[in-house]
Amino acid sequence: MTGMDARDTDLKKELDATLQARRELGEEYESALVDSFLEKVDQRIDGAVERRVRRQLAEEQMQTARDSRSPGAMDSWGERFGFGIVSLVLAVPLSAIGGGVAHLPGLLTAWAGIVGVNVVQAARTNPGLFGRRASSRHSGWED
Repeated sequence: MTGMDARDTDLKKELDATLQARRELGEEYESALVDSFLEKVDQRIDGAVERRVRRQLAEEQMQTARDSRSPGAMDSWGERFGFGIVSLVLAVPLSAIGGGVAHLPGLLTAWAGIVGVNVVQAARTNPGLFGRRASSRHSGWED
């Protein structure tokens, strides 16, 4: 007998007991007996809903944990390698333009931009790279 069948059998027994008590006690107790039975049904429904919600939340937390650990299709090694190559190729003309127009300050500005873009890309493709990993220890799984 499955778990659901056992609960159905228990609920049927409760209904039979309620009907038997109604026969023995008479109509004056009918309202109280029905209320008592409905309360038991409500408790069963609440318990089933609570179990389903807990199971769904646990599944969502597991999926979120899996998604945060594995890089997506857009974060492949090829994309990262390509981004690095493009950055280096563009660094040459940007350095020449920045250095030719504004000398050392222009060169430093061009390289600050190149480094900044690469840092943002690295942070996007490697969550936790810059110390965010320490805060993930307090994920709420201990509760």
